[in-house]
Amino acid sequence: MLSTMTSPAASAHVPMPQVIDRFSGTSDRLLFASSDLDETRSMVGRVMKPHALRQLSAGERLEARMHHVSLGDVSISRLRYGAAVAIEPGALESFFLVQMPLAGHARIDSGGQDVDSTPGTASVLNPDDDTRMHWSSGTDQLMLRIARAQVERTLVGQLGRPLNEPLRFDLSFRWQDCAPWSCLLSYLLDCATQNAEMAHNKLVVAQVEQLVSLILLTSHQHNHSGTSPTRRSTILPRHVRRAQDYLQTHAHEPICIDQLAEVAGVSVRSLFAGFKEFLGVSPMHYLRDLRMEHVRTELMTGEASNVAGIALRWGFAHLGRFSTEYKQRYGESPSQTLRRH
Repeated sequence: MLSTMTSPAASAHVPMPQVIDRFSGTSDRLLFASSDLDETRSMVGRVMKPHALRQLSAGERLEARMHHVSLGDVSISRLRYGAAVAIEPGALESFFLVQMPLAGHARIDSGGQDVDSTPGTASVLNPDDDTRMHWSSGTDQLMLRIARAQVERTLVGQLGRPLNEPLRFDLSFRWQDCAPWSCLLSYLLDCATQNAEMAHNKLVVAQVEQLVSLILLTSHQHNHSGTSPTRRSTILPRHVRRAQDYLQTHAHEPICIDQLAEVAGVSVRSLFAGFKEFLGVSPMHYLRDLRMEHVRTELMTGEASNVAGIALRWGFAHLGRFSTEYKQRYGESPSQTLRRH
C-alpha cells in the first residue's frame, strides 16, 4: 500500500520480540523513566488522557518507563510499571486503545466486560466505556492508540453508509494468534525504528492510519462485524483515495468541488458518484464531517476559550446550525464538551 516503504509482509520475518526491543532500544523514543507517582501520572496522561493512578503496595518501587512514537492519529507506546498499580482513566472518549502485555498481567474492567489480560490476551478499550485496571508488578505492555474518528470513518467506508450505533470492539483480543495483526505491529515498529522522518509526510501517515484501522476492523470482533456492506468492494478507487487524502490534509483550507475533482483527476460527476458509492456521502459532506471532528478534538483538549472561535476557524459560520448538528452527532452541545474538558 505504501510505495515508499516496505510492506507489512516484508517486515514479518523479523521475530516480534526483536522488533519490539529494537523499537524501545534507543533513548530518542524514551518518553520518561521515573519512580515518582505524580510525574508518571502526568507523563502517561499527556500521551493517553488524564487519569487516576495509585500504587497498590508501598514496599515496591514504581520504576515506570514509557517509550512512545506518534504517527498522526496512530501512536505506539511501550509502558512498564515495576510496582502493582491501579489505573482509572474512565471513558477514553476520543480514541480506541489496544493493550498487549509482553510480561505480567492486568485485570481490566471496561463497559460491563472484564478480562485477565496476559501475554496471550490483549485488551481493546472502547471510547465510551468506563474503564478500571489493575496491573501486576512488572507488567510491560505494548499499546496502540487509534483516534476514534479515524476508525469509525474507515468503517463507514467499508459499510458504504453511516453507522447506526457507535463502534464497539470485544474487550478480549487473542492478538498473537492473529497473523495480520502481528504483521501490522512488526511493520509499524520497524517503520518507527528505521524511518524517523515518516511522521512528517502527511500523505504517508494518512495511509498508515487507514491501514491500521482496516486491519483492526477485520482482525477483531466488533458490533458491526456481521453487517453486510451496501457495495461489493471495500477497496476505494484511486480517485476517491486521492480526494480523501487531500481533504484530510487540507481540511483547514478553503476547498471547492472543482479543485477537488482536479486533484482526483476525474470529473465532478465521477467524484460525486465515487464518494456516494464507496463512502456513502458527498465529498463536501465528508469534508464537513472532518471539520466537525477537528472542532470536537480542539474542544476536548481543554485549551479552547470559546466555542464560536473554534467553529469559525473550521468554517462553521452559522453557529446555531453548527450547534444543532454537533449535538445530533455527539449527544451533547459544544459548550458542554468545552466545560467537561
